[in-house]
Amino acid sequence: MNPKVDEYLSKVKIWPKELTLLRSIILDCGLTEELKWGQPCYTYNNSNVVLLATFKNYCALSFIKGALLKDPKEFLEKPGEHTQSARLLKFTTSGEIIRLKPIIIAYIQEAIAIEKSGLKVAFKDNTTLQLVEELQSKLKQNPTLKIAFNSLTPGRQRAYNLYFLAAKQSKTRVARIEKYESRILDGKGIHDCTCGHSKKMPNCDGSHKYL
Repeated sequence: MNPKVDEYLSKVKIWPKELTLLRSIILDCGLTEELKWGQPCYTYNNSNVVLLATFKNYCALSFIKGALLKDPKEFLEKPGEHTQSARLLKFTTSGEIIRLKPIIIAYIQEAIAIEKSGLKVAFKDNTTLQLVEELQSKLKQNPTLKIAFNSLTPGRQRAYNLYFLAAKQSKTRVARIEKYESRILDGKGIHDCTCGHSKKMPNCDGSHKYL
């Protein structure tokens, strides 16, 4: 156990029981526990294998090379439409984790075997949305942020990208990305209010406080 992860779990406000259960399962599989990008990360020979990810509506195991995992019952989900490598195994209750424990262990063991074999995901060029360079760099450095960004709707992704791109200087683009990082992690678009609606949504009465 890594004391940094102990500290993280002592402060986490959502999914504490579920995260603790998942942590114990992962540790029993022999991976090294670290804290990267503010999230528990589990590695094999210094290579990232799986992350503990927290979102508003669920917590998850995020397999870095999840696209290579066999998934006959289709438990794994793409974080976003255009995600090529990562796959999520989502949970909303402790009971669900306990029930699926054998499957969780099987996925982790397979992920370790993939890492041992040296297999890599064959990425395809994605020209749908050309992200600003500073955002690409940030997403590469922070897999959790990448998962959250890819989970946004294409419209929300484009809105963020256009706003960051509008800044003339690189340092301003970086500052904008850092300012909106927490909103991206919360699954909110740049124009969403606290209820989750867009400012342009007709069913939002306009009384909400926009962030």
